[in-house]
Amino acid sequence: MTRRSIEIGMAVSAATFLISVPWLIPALTDNFWVSVITEILIWSLFAASANLLFGYVGLLSFGQALYFGFGMYGVALGIDHLGLSFWPAFGLGIVSAIAMALVSGVFAVRLSWHYFAIITVVFSLIFYFLAVSMKPLTGGDDGINFSLPPVFRFGGSIWSLTDPTFQYFFVLAVVSLCFFLMYRVINSPLGKGFLAIRDNDLRASLIGLNVYVLRLIAFVMAGFLAGVSGALFAFFGRYASASYMFYQVSGEAVVWTIVGGAGTMFGPLVGTTLFIVIREIVSSHWEHHSLIVGLLAILAVIFAPKGIVGLWNGWMTRLGERDAASAPPRLTLQAEP
Repeated sequence: MTRRSIEIGMAVSAATFLISVPWLIPALTDNFWVSVITEILIWSLFAASANLLFGYVGLLSFGQALYFGFGMYGVALGIDHLGLSFWPAFGLGIVSAIAMALVSGVFAVRLSWHYFAIITVVFSLIFYFLAVSMKPLTGGDDGINFSLPPVFRFGGSIWSLTDPTFQYFFVLAVVSLCFFLMYRVINSPLGKGFLAIRDNDLRASLIGLNVYVLRLIAFVMAGFLAGVSGALFAFFGRYASASYMFYQVSGEAVVWTIVGGAGTMFGPLVGTTLFIVIREIVSSHWEHHSLIVGLLAILAVIFAPKGIVGLWNGWMTRLGERDAASAPPRLTLQAEP
């Protein structure tokens, strides 16, 4: 089999599996795993926000939980305090995350290396403690519970996320759209600018690229992805809590990204799937499942420094080179002089 046929086969298989999840999984196990896969999709989008900065721009952020939390609280406060319907609340969560990313990014992207990582942690901690202390507004440690408004109304029919099947396909559609938008950006001239900054920001500035502006754009885009994932998670759990704004949540996204493959499109999805599935399987038998997760992360970094997807891409590259070497030479006809 050639590399292209393998990749096409895997893409078709993955798409078929994702579309059939609401019917296939309950037939094999139970509805619990449909919820787990829905959660994996949401968290993979959150990990993609960390991957956009670290994998494509070279900025290691431990503050993505801040924008996740703003997306989450935008939805919860919009529904519970302002009485908004589904789409205005969804929009409020996303806009809140983008606005917060723009404000913090103006200061953060002026720095690089560990200074950038530190300032993202500082912003995350500031708003985490504010959310905990402002209990009348945010619910503090207890968080906010809210009821789900309907998504669509068609005549007498009501489409709501309380239906697990509709919820799954809604999350799948939104996450797929965000990954598609990220794919288009990465393969655009803007994405090439991101990669140039990642590889050598000094050289990028010397050829005329505005490093500060490009980093700020990437930072806001990453905030958008984190905000969408936070809003989806709020709808998924009917809940918002300050605990999801803590920098430890950002650290998990970084680990998922590195293990899955930083700088690859689907590395965050692979890493998130691996760790959440292990968590769900092991936690029911052993309360110290985090030790296994940590051990797997260490082994992945040692034996697959480019991540699981990076390791796979290496295999596929060697397969493509072998196919090219074994292909018969082309016969060309040349005109006689």
